[in-house]
Amino acid sequence: MIEKLIEPFQYGFMLQALGIGALIAAVGAVLSCFLVLRGWSLMGDAISHAVLPGIVVAYIAGIPLAIGAFGSGLFCAVATGWVKANSRIKEDAVMGVVFTGLFAFGLVLFSKTPSDLHLDHILFGNILGISTAQLRETCGISLAVLGCILALRRDLALVCFDPSHARALGLSVKGFTYLLLILLSLTIVAAMKAVGLILVIAVLVTPGATALLLTRRFDRMLIVAVLTAVGSALLGVYLSYFLDGAPGACIVLVQACAFVCALLFSPRHGLLRRRAV
Repeated sequence: MIEKLIEPFQYGFMLQALGIGALIAAVGAVLSCFLVLRGWSLMGDAISHAVLPGIVVAYIAGIPLAIGAFGSGLFCAVATGWVKANSRIKEDAVMGVVFTGLFAFGLVLFSKTPSDLHLDHILFGNILGISTAQLRETCGISLAVLGCILALRRDLALVCFDPSHARALGLSVKGFTYLLLILLSLTIVAAMKAVGLILVIAVLVTPGATALLLTRRFDRMLIVAVLTAVGSALLGVYLSYFLDGAPGACIVLVQACAFVCALLFSPRHGLLRRRAV
């Protein structure tokens, strides 16, 4: 019985998947706290879908796919802001139009471009089959994003919580807003090889939403989000071995279960605790 339980740890590809899954989960968790507090959950969804045309264009041009994905994601964010500033349409509606249009454009390009790219790997990830070059790229981007967020977390938090106070202190709210969008795009580029474009939104939203149910202090929220996300990533990859399921989907499923548990049993905001009171 014990030999069966430790069997996944005997394979190098499983250990690699556990490591890269934990790293991506940690980065996504830290960023998700800012996105949830800023009300940008849909922005992560929009950018994750909008990177597809950039991936195809990068493949056609013969440049790294990460560059195309980053450029396309950033274009989606900037285009959303421009349309919102120059029209009467609300931000959520603008995001819906922009990202669905870009995603559809990417699908058309993909269908018309002969290639050895697998759409399933792009949409749903392939954490068990990441190459050495992709592993280095993902680790490099993830560590850079994580370091930048942690170094500027107080300024970013102030811009998200109270933009007016941030301006009074001399902080560039627009500059930090664009920095957050750049970090979001980079995180999606790093995560898409592991969990794919479809599931990356869960990595960028669920940990922060779960932590928000469990604590009111931002520093504790960061810690809870990271612990929840990393634990879900490790457990999800581990369970995928026995379930013979997609690791990315298993990771997201475990995160969803953690959110439901927090929603029901949170000491302050749990639904069951409210009924008991």
